[in-house]
Amino acid sequence: MVAVNSLVARLETASEAQFRLAPHNIDAEQALLGAILVNNDAYFRVSDFLEADHFQEEVHRRIYEIATSLIKAGKIATPITLKTFLGDQDLGGVTIPQYLARLAAEATTIINAEDYGRTIHDLAVRRRLIEIGEDMVNEAYDSAVDVSPRDQIEEAERRLYELAETGRYDGGFQNFAWALTAAVDVAAAAYKREGKLSGIATGLHDLDRMMGGLQPSDLVILAGRPAMGKTSLATNIAFNVAKAYRGEKQPDGAVKTVNGGIVGFFSLEMSAEQLANRIIAEQAGIPSYKIRRGDIREDEFYKISDVAREMQTIPFYIDQTGGLSIAQLAARARRLKRQRGLDLLVVDYLQLLSGSSKKGENRVQELTEITTGMKALAKELAVPIVALSQLSRQVESRDDKRPQLSDLRESGSIEQDADVVMFVYRDEYYLKNKEPKMGTEEHFKWQAEMDLAYGKAEVIIGKQRHGPTGTVQLSFQADVTRFGNLAQEDHLPEQY
Repeated sequence: MVAVNSLVARLETASEAQFRLAPHNIDAEQALLGAILVNNDAYFRVSDFLEADHFQEEVHRRIYEIATSLIKAGKIATPITLKTFLGDQDLGGVTIPQYLARLAAEATTIINAEDYGRTIHDLAVRRRLIEIGEDMVNEAYDSAVDVSPRDQIEEAERRLYELAETGRYDGGFQNFAWALTAAVDVAAAAYKREGKLSGIATGLHDLDRMMGGLQPSDLVILAGRPAMGKTSLATNIAFNVAKAYRGEKQPDGAVKTVNGGIVGFFSLEMSAEQLANRIIAEQAGIPSYKIRRGDIREDEFYKISDVAREMQTIPFYIDQTGGLSIAQLAARARRLKRQRGLDLLVVDYLQLLSGSSKKGENRVQELTEITTGMKALAKELAVPIVALSQLSRQVESRDDKRPQLSDLRESGSIEQDADVVMFVYRDEYYLKNKEPKMGTEEHFKWQAEMDLAYGKAEVIIGKQRHGPTGTVQLSFQADVTRFGNLAQEDHLPEQY
């Protein structure tokens, strides 16, 4: 008997769960629509976040949709103007005109319109969460043979992120007036920001002047041959950005970045410890090999401690996972932005990522998928992405080893998708490897060239979608792999 009672209880519980209604509030929907029909100003209190799809009842969706069209067209939305577009549908013994008249008659005030709208929106989000959860369960039960659990997790993360960011990245056309306002806001922010830049300052003044800082939604490719200092330049920039971070709390509780930025760094090649060691060496001015060996003086130890303490306080986040796919990288970047915030993303380096292509397919096609996905991610997150890239060996076969766009490995997609392509080049590195015999005329000439190249690096901007191309000279301390600013007179001429 106990077993039977237990079974009955379980059946009753299952029955209740089966017939649970999705979260909704018909009264709030009716109250908001009534307020809009009585006073169209109520619409403008909810129009920036509420859409027709957020209503649970189909007839309410249609009423809101038509009212929106009329108001945007400069017309009045009332029971009289709406009934023409809604037909003669029967609503359980009540006609559409009667229902519209009842909504308007029972409306009291527009003061609570926004609260009603928020209630409707929040309940719609909950229904969407239920839908995503049900889809996850069904897909886990009936998954295809070629779909891995990791793929399902990434898809669920993507859908949840899109839901969390509703209204911020939803595509579609925008009114040009909105774009003009946004452009003026960018200019105003640049005027107020330190350095007068529209983008994020790299801390390298000549580079910032030529680029206007790192621009939101831009894919920036930083390329070079091994030993040129790609990773060092990327870590220098990332640390400068994180160190300069300053945020202001907004009335809604959110924190807005007003200077510098929160940095995410994907170190696909080096471990987080190696990367931290390199940054400590750069910032403390002590060679990393001395730090690793413990060959340091007491004052150098205190300097390292000071740098390490400073690094603990800055918003600099490292992901050292190797072998990531572009989908996994995107999911982790979205999660970081949602949980901590994100203003700059660095990927070291591009060729270590994989696409979703099946094994054996063309690597060029796979890299096309990666760069296209990277550019889409920059737009979605509205942050600049700095992606490092290797160059082909054909550079070494030329007399002038300064890189060109054609030197990019699988260059077609990288060059096409990138907004900015920068190359790091150090003449000193190549000159050092071809020292002539001491005392000869060639050696004197070589020494003069070495003196000119010593401690200098070039950043060659080979492509910039919204600005000039040209060369910027930086200082470079090889022992601590640190880039810095040179005096203005050492600046090479820009090419327009």
